[in-house]
Amino acid sequence: MLASVPRVAGNPWVIPGRRDGTHLRNLDAAWRTIRGRAGLDGLRLHDCRHSFASRALALGESLPMIGRLLGHSRVETTARYAHLAKDSVRDAAGRVADSIAADILGGYPRRTFPCWTR
Repeated sequence: MLASVPRVAGNPWVIPGRRDGTHLRNLDAAWRTIRGRAGLDGLRLHDCRHSFASRALALGESLPMIGRLLGHSRVETTARYAHLAKDSVRDAAGRVADSIAADILGGYPRRTFPCWTR
């Protein structure tokens, strides 16, 4: 959807500001219009940022890199997303355990053993 937004020549921002080469500083009114037209009335900008960070973590990006992508100046700000990294680590551990169990137990998936839960 964002790719279809008309661009201003020479301005890298999706939503340009009033001055050449700048971005819009206060997105509230524009965001209400955008999400209304898209039928996403309850969607907050923060939801979009959180989804972006979640996907980046799932793809293996580090917290410092995600902080740079989100424009955070302090790593502590990005550390709020660390709970997402814990989920990714748990999921990765489960995949490794599944693979080991399949080799040892002749292809039986972990989930068949009630003592092994995620």
